[in-house]
Amino acid sequence: MTRHLTAEFLGTFWLVFGGCGSAVLAAAFPDLGIGFAGVAFAFGLTVLTMAYAVGGISGGHFNPAVTLGLAIADRFAWKQVAPYWIAQVLGAIVAAAALYVIASGKAGFAAGGFASNGYGDLSPGGYALPAAALIEVILTAGFLIVILGSTSRLVPAGFAPIAIGLALTLIHLISIPVTNTSVNPARSTGVALFADTAALGQLWLFWVAPLVGAAIGGAIWRYLLMPNELAAE
Repeated sequence: MTRHLTAEFLGTFWLVFGGCGSAVLAAAFPDLGIGFAGVAFAFGLTVLTMAYAVGGISGGHFNPAVTLGLAIADRFAWKQVAPYWIAQVLGAIVAAAALYVIASGKAGFAAGGFASNGYGDLSPGGYALPAAALIEVILTAGFLIVILGSTSRLVPAGFAPIAIGLALTLIHLISIPVTNTSVNPARSTGVALFADTAALGQLWLFWVAPLVGAAIGGAIWRYLLMPNELAAE
């Protein structure tokens, strides 16, 4: 179990450090910045690379919503959900802290939003709470369906991290303007602790909506799609 939790800690650390780091460190330059499309690809690449690196140890969740959805789909033991969540949140917080130390090494640094998520005044595009909640639920549900489908025994082995990484990239391309994209409560928690905005006060949404979406995605897979998978065995 220690190996599993260490893998989840490292994977979530990499996701937050790489994905949020691309937004904090690399997206802000007017001439050399990578823009929000670059940030979207950075998040996808973090999951793709760590899924190959440590996915064989822990399953490569790196996200409390993914862990919940897999448990609902009967792909993960319920007794391991809480330990995975703790490891993931700790990995996100340590990554955000390291990123803060690095970013603050530049003269004139101001944390600002610090790649945090938000709605209303904290939404990049000014989207209200209902829009933010709905997009987080829909995209997290879709993400779980991609994860469950690409790791099914009926598809070729070894390609799941590519599908999952590209799905996370697509999710960010859609929703960065709305919420700055969460679909991951650990990712949202880590950076919210260091933001100079009201992000911490809005953090509840970025736990509730992804977890609801994950539950929906896991249930869709288990009750509508998984029976077909089992019938094909």
